Amino acid sequence: MKKTLKAVLALFVVLMAGMVSCSSEKAGDDATKSAKPKAAAVSKDALPNYRYVDTDTIMSQYNLAKDYNEEIVRLQNKMESEYKRHQTSIGQLANTMQTKMQNNTYLSQESYQADERKLASLQKTAESQMGELQKQFEQAAMKAQTAIQDSINSYIEDYNAKHGYDAIFVKSAALHFNPALDITDEIVKGLNERYNKVKK
Repeated sequence: MKKTLKAVLALFVVLMAGMVSCSSEKAGDDATKSAKPKAAAVSKDALPNYRYVDTDTIMSQYNLAKDYNEEIVRLQNKMESEYKRHQTSIGQLANTMQTKMQNNTYLSQESYQADERKLASLQKTAESQMGELQKQFEQAAMKAQTAIQDSINSYIEDYNAKHGYDAIFVKSAALHFNPALDITDEIVKGLNERYNKVKK
């Protein structure tokens, strides 16, 4: 009996631990950000006809991204709360069974097997519910990623239609850009103005 109980508990711990993942990290930690380099005083006419954006800054300052991030954090918290609830209920039953075995208070093999079935049922329910929450979390994260990327791409296309740059790069695509070519602040401002209008 003891071996069976320990095996069930070990399997539950492994399965549950694998289902709960921390996928949301706070974007752009202010403590680790270095100050923006100052742009050299260069006439706009003297600059090449391309610009760049810092996507990390956009993601940390774009209100749509912030709203989606809050939703993802809520889902993650819900998953963690459900995991703890299942862990508690299964742990309590397992401890009760252990105590009964140690004190030899099971009246029959059938009563022990009934508790075993109950434990297995709790485990199955936990696995099913955590699996569904994990699926919802992944779908929400994918939806958020797609919506944010589509919104940024759409805005940059509209922005460039007015400015006519030959290219707009992401900062991470090169080792160095002249800071005078940075249009990140303009993009963030425009994105938020457009998003705030839609929210109203």
